[in-house]
Amino acid sequence: MKISLKKCNFGFEELKALGHIVSVLRLGIDKNKVAAVLLKPIPQNKKEIMSFLGFSSYYRKHLKEFAILAKSLYRICDQQTVFEMTQERIEAYEKIRKALTEAPLLLIPNWNIPFELYIDACGDALGAALNQVQIID
Repeated sequence: MKISLKKCNFGFEELKALGHIVSVLRLGIDKNKVAAVLLKPIPQNKKEIMSFLGFSSYYRKHLKEFAILAKSLYRICDQQTVFEMTQERIEAYEKIRKALTEAPLLLIPNWNIPFELYIDACGDALGAALNQVQIID
């Protein structure tokens, strides 16, 4: 394995990498990547919805309750399901797009303040998240 100095970044406090804005203390979504998705119309077929879900799922750690929001959209990706963008699915699509534009920054943990553990379960899913609320200047 070789390192290419042309591809390395030194001395930066913040840089763009793999669709994220990365700094020493935080990780955020690159808004330029999200802007391209916001310009696209509502998906018209399974390929387009799968592309959208792949993109948004990449940022799922920034999106609260992503699995719940995307559930109805994942259902129409099944081969046996006829593609139909119902009002419920259009609303889910719009909520995910909105969540992408409002996604919070992820910060490194501050071991001096408490963490919050969120656990949720329902008939066909369960999840947990360890959170910490931090105030940024």
